[in-house]
Formats: sequence, structure tokens, C-alpha cells
Amino acid sequence: MPSVSTRHFQLPPWQQGAAQSWFERGEGTPRKPRAASSVLLLRDSRQGAETYLRYRRGESPLGKIAFPGGSLEAADDDPVAWYGPVPAEWARMLGMDDPQQARRHVVAAVRELFEETGVLLAGPDEATLLESNRGADWMAAREGIASGELSLPQLLSKRGLGLRSDLLRPLTHWLTADFALRRFDTRYFAAVQPLGQDTSLLESKGVWGQWRVASDEIERAATSELGDEVGQPDTVGLTLEQLTVPGVLLMIEKLAKARGCIAYLAHRRANDVFQPQLIDAGGAYVLQVSTVDAAEGCGQRGR
Repeated sequence: MPSVSTRHFQLPPWQQGAAQSWFERGEGTPRKPRAASSVLLLRDSRQGAETYLRYRRGESPLGKIAFPGGSLEAADDDPVAWYGPVPAEWARMLGMDDPQQARRHVVAAVRELFEETGVLLAGPDEATLLESNRGADWMAAREGIASGELSLPQLLSKRGLGLRSDLLRPLTHWLTADFALRRFDTRYFAAVQPLGQDTSLLESKGVWGQWRVASDEIERAATSELGDEVGQPDTVGLTLEQLTVPGVLLMIEKLAKARGCIAYLAHRRANDVFQPQLIDAGGAYVLQVSTVDAAEGCGQRGR
């Protein structure tokens, strides 16, 4: 039997007001969460498994420091050449009843990863992957997707490419805590950085994004080193726990313990929905999360 323990996570400063209001109102009706996808991008290094982290402006439910990701969009329903597990199989892997919704999450994951990092999980056939994402034309495509002037299906069709859904692995499913002013219903995926493809910031919106050794970030998680390095007014002086959301921190912890990307991806994960719960711990508002050794990290089960 896996062991279960409860952990408390600090709230970032910008969430304190919403937390206090939530309790003062007597825990009102939660805002409806928006469906979202996020991708833990991986690679191996001599120092250990690495993941790509980026800074997000504003008060994102994914955290100030997070994996690439964002909301599902209408164009994620558009036709696209598809290689790998079909939507019905993805619905099974994600524990969903609706194959079309599962398809939306997969397309959104590939789209957000490309927009925010330049990595494109696509190829001309089921056995081939895009070999290079370098050049001004690829950056222009990312900018077009970010502005809404271009959709991922349009880009793939124009380039004669199909979406390689087989290069994604499902990780876990998290709901933002009820008190938050913005909430996401997020499906997290993992993917390994393809050979020949580089990561880069989006020219119009990127502020900070880097590959980080997971074990190093966990070692210094109690310090403000990462937040100070990012150097933004809303990151300086904050710990990793305050900069990100519990689900992301727990995934980084699991990655830090893994013996490389293959071992991490091979780990079996449940399809349960997890959600942090806001509690008043002796005058301080914290997020309470139950962690299960055999899972990616669990919060109280939602709905």
C-alpha cells in the first residue's frame, strides 16, 4: 500500500487577499475553471534530469514559474493530420468519457509547447519528427499562433506535417483551489526534447525561460535563489513554493528522484483528479495537499 502524507504549501503574496476574502464570505461559490493543458518538457544531462521552466506574467493559475501551458482554444477542434494514439485511446489514458475533449487537450498541449518554447511535436509521417525548429519563419509562426492569426492545425497543414501524439505522455490532472479568482482544470503531459530542436523564448512575450536540473531546484527550493535569478518584481525574494503551484512543485520533486527521463516516463500514474484545499493554519492561509508515494502527487480529490 502506498503511504499518504499531508503537506502544507505557502500562498504567494498575490493570493493572500483572495484567500482572506474566501473565508470572510463563508467559502462562496467557486469560479468555473477553464480547461487547460501543460507540458513538462524533459531532457537528460550529466547533472540529472532537466525540465524547462518559464516565467509567466500576471496571476496565472499555473504559477509564476511553470511548465509551458495554457487554455484550450476553439481552433484546437480543427482537423489535423494525426499520428499516434487516436482520441479515443487518449480519452482512456486520461480517464475521460469524451474523446473530442481528450483530443482538444492533446492539441492544446502541442500548441502551447510550440508557442512558448519552439519545440514542435510534429512530423511528415508516423515515424519521422521535425528535425529543426530554427529560423525566423518558425518564430513568425509562433507569434502568429500567440496572436490568434494562425492556428496550429493551419500551420501543420501548410507545412505538410501531422501531430505526433505518440510523443506525449499523460502525467496528472489538477484543479486550481476553489478560492482562486482564476481557475484551471489542467491536464499535465510530459515530452522529451526532440533531437535537433532548440528551446527559445517567444520574442513578443518571453521574459525568462531556462532548462533547470530538477534535483538542483529541489535542493534550493527553500531559498529565493530562483526567484532572484528570474529578477522580476513579483519573483524576487520568493521561494519556489511561492512561485509555483503545488502540482508543479510535486512533479519537479518526482523528476528529481528519477533515474533519468525514461525512468520518469515509465512510472505508472493514476487518473484521479487532485485539488489543493485552502485552510487557515493558525492564522496563516496555506494550501493543504495529500501526497501519495506511488503517485505524481495528490491533492484532495475533486468532484
